[in-house]
Amino acid sequence: MASTAKSRWADDEEDATLEAQRKKEKEEKKRLKAEKARKLEAEKQASEAAAAQAQQSQLEQGANGPPAKRRRVSPGRELHGGDEGPEYDATSNSNSKLLRFEGGAFGRCRSVENYDKLNDIEEGAYGWVARAKEIATGKVVALKRLKIDVKDRSGLPVTGLREIQILKDCNHRNVVKLQEVVVGEDTSRIENIFLVLDFIEHDLKGILEDMPEPFLQSEVKTLLLQLASGVNYLHDNWILHRDLKTSNLLLNNRGQLKIADFGMARYVGDPPPKLTQLVVTLWYRAPELLLGATRYDRAIDMWSIGCIFGELLTREPLLQGKNEVDQITKIFELCGLPSEDTWPGFKRLPNARALRLPTASKNAPATSFLIRSKFPLLTASGVSLLAGLLSLNPGSRPTAKEMLEHEFFHQDPKPKQEALFPTFPSKAGLERRRRKQTPNAPERGQQAADFGAVDFSGIFSGREKEERGGGFSLRMI
Repeated sequence: MASTAKSRWADDEEDATLEAQRKKEKEEKKRLKAEKARKLEAEKQASEAAAAQAQQSQLEQGANGPPAKRRRVSPGRELHGGDEGPEYDATSNSNSKLLRFEGGAFGRCRSVENYDKLNDIEEGAYGWVARAKEIATGKVVALKRLKIDVKDRSGLPVTGLREIQILKDCNHRNVVKLQEVVVGEDTSRIENIFLVLDFIEHDLKGILEDMPEPFLQSEVKTLLLQLASGVNYLHDNWILHRDLKTSNLLLNNRGQLKIADFGMARYVGDPPPKLTQLVVTLWYRAPELLLGATRYDRAIDMWSIGCIFGELLTREPLLQGKNEVDQITKIFELCGLPSEDTWPGFKRLPNARALRLPTASKNAPATSFLIRSKFPLLTASGVSLLAGLLSLNPGSRPTAKEMLEHEFFHQDPKPKQEALFPTFPSKAGLERRRRKQTPNAPERGQQAADFGAVDFSGIFSGREKEERGGGFSLRMI
């Protein structure tokens, strides 16, 4: 006889009632949120209309009744003496009009309640990023909440102010666009500040981690050209990014690359001012920064581009140091040891004074040879570009403009058209990322590393027995 007992996992009437109640509460909450957003938008439109009406009334009042006397602004007018000096009678020139300019005005930021959060994307060094949808238009955007320490009484950190200012000033196809700044409902809490940015489906790091094969060389050229174009725009406008890495480079499904995350960026002048050396994520940090330089320029961004170039070829970060000392060791292993000939004045840097380096040798391997050994399939022009970007001497690195004109991009295979770029499933939509452990960018207040006495005298020991050739090396036994 079959058992008629009901499974305890089966849905009953009570479950159905609870489900219907939950659905009703959710719909009511969504309706209230939409109604609140409409009210806020109506209030904003009403305030703008009132401001426009007040401005119009001021203009009309100024046109109907100009002041009787004004100070002389040009010769040739009828002058009248007085106790306060010569003035002219405005009534004698009734056809003249004041020159007025439209100026910007301060207004309240829109509320973050105008956006409906869809899912979290990731947490960066300077903020949390989520995918959201604007309720009024249905447009999907990226919502970045600035990281602010509520215990810090200095208010909004300078990194957040710089990021907002720089993104508002930038307008380039390869730089992420800031649409607006919104605030939370409780405006008394300073941590409720959000940046509304373009939503881009991928970042290069996530793509590289999931690709079974590296990018084709034509695709690498397309990505590098877009990156150099964006960086050239920043440098032309006196902006240093100071944290270029694959996780800060976004790529949409139309093959367009955009530079993002300007939390460490800042404006500079010429000559550059004294700056902090604690910038750029460790694996992409230039050697002059590791050796304690406090005056640097756009060459630090070009070094980061060289590290990104190598990562695009191998799908792995090029220089994965465990700390500052290990990082400079890996740099010397790839790029050779510095000398006064290759890098004049490097010994005057704070962390370079205690380094023990071997005496200069004519048989020391050159940077291009070491890079050729690591990337045997790269063309001669590609090795030339990569060796230039990874030059220890900052003055020897090409600028972004010079990089755009390099012969590497004019040789076959030609850069692939963006429209023909491969597409990838978006991880930023509804799926959390599973990332490998990588270092974060330096944080404010962090102490710089002190190298002390580090011995590099044996870094290339044994290489004198190698026979060198075009792109390969043989060890003689």
